[in-house]
Order: sequence, then structure tokens, then C-alpha cells
Amino acid sequence: MSVRVGADKDTGVAVVTLDRPERLNAIDLGMRDELVDVWRALRFDDSVRAVVLTGAGERAFCTGIDRDAVVPQPNSPYMADDPLLRVGPKANDLWKPVVAAVRGMACGGAFYLLGESEFVVADPTATFFDPHTTYGMVSAYESVLMAQSMPFGEAARMALMGTAERMSARRAHEIGFVSELTEEGGALAAARRCAEVIAGCPTEAVQGTVRALWAAKEAALAHGFAQAPHLISLGNLPAGRQAELFRERGREFRLR
Repeated sequence: MSVRVGADKDTGVAVVTLDRPERLNAIDLGMRDELVDVWRALRFDDSVRAVVLTGAGERAFCTGIDRDAVVPQPNSPYMADDPLLRVGPKANDLWKPVVAAVRGMACGGAFYLLGESEFVVADPTATFFDPHTTYGMVSAYESVLMAQSMPFGEAARMALMGTAERMSARRAHEIGFVSELTEEGGALAAARRCAEVIAGCPTEAVQGTVRALWAAKEAALAHGFAQAPHLISLGNLPAGRQAELFRERGREFRLR
């Protein structure tokens, strides 16, 4: 299993942990399917009233899709399958609040998860970046989600700068993307504290508030997601060229 779930019946909080630290918690198709199952199971577990989402290890929260994952695609530009489109809690109709606890890198497809969390808590080791453009790929779904979670200019800069630049936890906190910046190693505990407070409130009021908050941005998300497959089909380089760029690009970056 590459996703761990631990639930505390006394507090009503479940901790969902991405558990592939040897792969920087990158999401392969197996983990994708496990996450879908986890979110759907939590919908029916009335003992869980709030969720914390985190990653195992110290190096990364999640680094997006595993580069070794083989994603079968129909031979048609009208039926492209995005492997991570259903990976988040809201995509699986879970309207219980989710608090993300980030340590280390969060990049690329990690924004499917962060973008569907209610808020983000991070420690000083957290960094955020979107590598798509560097490797000849359109940042579509990720950009749409991030444009709802941070100022437009910050989302645009992250998406367009690729691997050349990473947003620090400090900067993410300054712009409001990270709601709380903890001491090193303290993100998970801080997220749990928030989740326990939320879980202690009347369930119907909490879930209704979550639904209301998301109603405020659903129109923008729906419009952006509708365009995303076509933009990806038009703008992505062939997979072989993407792989070449991945191998060729250096690892140096600016942290801001």
C-alpha cells in the first residue's frame, strides 16, 4: 500500500499519508487508485469529521506524477486521459474539510491535492514549483487550481518559471497560499491541531461551510478544466522530447 490512513475516533480526525518516500511520494497509477478509494471510503465514515493530508519522509510532500508511470491513452485528441484528474478529495465528492501538511518539495501534480485542500500548513523546508514548461508540457489543471489559491501573478510566475525557481515556505506564507508557517518538522502537528478544532464543531455546519466555500470558485474551475485537455493536446511536446528535456535540464534553481 502506498497510502496510509490513520483515524482517531476520539478526535474525529483521519491522517492520510502519501507513503512512497523513496520516490519522493510521486503518484503512480496504483497510488492514484488508492487515493480514490480512500476519499470515497471517508465519505461514508461518519466517525471522521476532518482530514489531514501529508507525505511520508522529510524530502517531499509529493512530486506529482511518477515519471515511470505508463498512462494508456486513446488514439484521439478528443479523449485524452489525465491520470491525476480524480486524485483529489473534491473530485471524489468528499466535502469533509482537508488540511494539508507540507514538508519538503511540493510540485507539479501535487497541486491537484493542495488545490483541493481547504488550507495548507507548512514548515520552513517546504518549497513549491511547477516543472511543466521546462519539460515541454502545458501546465493546465495545476495552473487553474493554483490561480484559485494564490494571487494570479504568483500562480503565473510559478507556472511559467518551471524548474528555474522555487517558492519558499516563507514566500508562500506571505502571499496567503500557506496559512501557517511552523517550526521545522511541526507542520503535521499544527495541521492536526487545526483539524481537531474543526472536527469538534457540528458536522453539518462544517460540511455546509466547505461546500459554500467551494461554490464560490466552482464556475472558474469548471471553465478552466473544460479548456485544459485541448491546451494540453495543442501545447505538449511529444513524450520522447519531454523525456529528453527531463534528462538534459540541470538541477540548479533559485529559491525566493
